[in-house]
Amino acid sequence: METFLNPLIQTLQSTSSLEAIAMFLSILYLLLAIKQNVWCFVAAFFSTLIYTIIFFDASLLMDSFLNAYYLIMAIYGWYSWKYTNSNKKAELKISTLGINKNIKAIFLLTTLSLVLGYYMKNYTNADYAYLDTFTTVFAIFNTYLLAKKVIENWLYWIVIDAISIYIYINKAFYLTAILFTIYTILAIVAFIKWKKDYEN
Repeated sequence: METFLNPLIQTLQSTSSLEAIAMFLSILYLLLAIKQNVWCFVAAFFSTLIYTIIFFDASLLMDSFLNAYYLIMAIYGWYSWKYTNSNKKAELKISTLGINKNIKAIFLLTTLSLVLGYYMKNYTNADYAYLDTFTTVFAIFNTYLLAKKVIENWLYWIVIDAISIYIYINKAFYLTAILFTIYTILAIVAFIKWKKDYEN
């Protein structure tokens, strides 16, 4: 237990105020998203902006790129949730892809992940090349699903976040692992909540 707690305590002590703000905004984003509150995208915009800067400064360029993508999708998500009809007043409703489209999406994204993962494994010094590529590829797709209020996005996030926890623990990013544990729990809560709203 101490083996885990000591690095965690050291991590918490060394956490910058900027990172703490980004973490708070990330959790706020999910809580608001669960309630289908369009202001979730404002929290997402500023949290991803901060993470984009933090990861770029730390030379984590792919993570920085991914968060820059999240930032753009936060703007798109706001517009998509807020304005869906020609009269610009009706808010977006929860929808579903259906089994067939989900199967096709999983097949295509898994194939793409394997191809890119092979490149990352053999031509870069990336750690966890296949797993990291898998989570990145699916996260890019899944962010679009969330912006379109597709209910399956939460099921994808559960898998993505759970894999990310494994990666972050093994890379000794304990604080981030805790954050993604919270993400996983909230994604489960969100799916249950959205499913009830969709059925009603």
